[in-house]
Amino acid sequence: MRILTCPAHLQRLEAALRSSLPRALPVYGAVLNINRGNPGDFEVAVDAWPNFGAVLARRRGEAPLNDSYRNLCSAFYRDVGAYRALLESPGCLRWDSAFHILGGYGENRGDKREGRGRGDGSGGGGCASGTGGAGRVQGTGAVWERGGAEPLLLPSPGLQDGVLTVSQDIALAKGVELEVTEYYTYLHPDPSTLPEPQLDPDVQLGTLSPAHVELLNSTWPYGGNVWSRRYLGELLRRFPHLCLQDPAGNLLGWMLTNGFAAGTHGYIVPTQRRRGLMRALTIMAARQAHGRGFPVYGHTATDNRAMQRLLEELGHRRLPGLCYFVLYNPALARAAPGAPPGSNA
Repeated sequence: MRILTCPAHLQRLEAALRSSLPRALPVYGAVLNINRGNPGDFEVAVDAWPNFGAVLARRRGEAPLNDSYRNLCSAFYRDVGAYRALLESPGCLRWDSAFHILGGYGENRGDKREGRGRGDGSGGGGCASGTGGAGRVQGTGAVWERGGAEPLLLPSPGLQDGVLTVSQDIALAKGVELEVTEYYTYLHPDPSTLPEPQLDPDVQLGTLSPAHVELLNSTWPYGGNVWSRRYLGELLRRFPHLCLQDPAGNLLGWMLTNGFAAGTHGYIVPTQRRRGLMRALTIMAARQAHGRGFPVYGHTATDNRAMQRLLEELGHRRLPGLCYFVLYNPALARAAPGAPPGSNA
């Protein structure tokens, strides 16, 4: 295992990952952030350099063992054997901690559903970057262009099922429980074609502040504890976000961005739904990300048909297969301070 710290190497890795899009989307998003000031304090580990076979993007430093929000990684591999070897490298992961690995775009076997656990047979993934029901979205994204010229067409993503199968194999060997939550991934191939956002005169664009973190935490299906509150506060400080307000400054809805350059915790307050506010937020977030040179993508729950229809109406394309959020040691994650009884951290 090798941690890349040289700026030239990280730029070279960014170019290599770009050539592997969309399979490498989450890791690519993390590397884009690293190479642009590293606001999320991330690092990338590779199995070898320069001829790498696997990459893992993760936060730097230590985190509490039950903080699965901070211990959130994304993975991409060219060779599944190299990926397995990377995960098993000494010091790569804390197997006695609660952590997520995000990756996939694997085969949709048809019998799996969002929120159904794998490996230990229990339900509920409880991932840190999830989506809820109507009115919530995990991700909008921004799209990339090759050299700023014509929009990049979507290549065949191939299969990254090893993110799941390797997780299951290692968990079994180490006696570690795991749960898997599955999402669809949507990507917009050309955000320049998005329509102008339409807002009523009494709706204005605002800014979220630390004072809003409690509200964000209480409305997030994966929130409600100390670690989720800290995670959402860090997203506000470190990454772009959008919110809509009424003339009195009351929040109507918002959308955040995570360290992998995907949207997270998009939400419209219940009394303000069916006004086109999520549509407007989705368009504005995509334009914001596109203007920064980031890919426009995100993950949506497999049963969230309302959000899927909206994304498809706006021209986003669903990538084949599923994206997996693999949670290791879920019981430890549920022990996060302040978590309501029976909730998922």
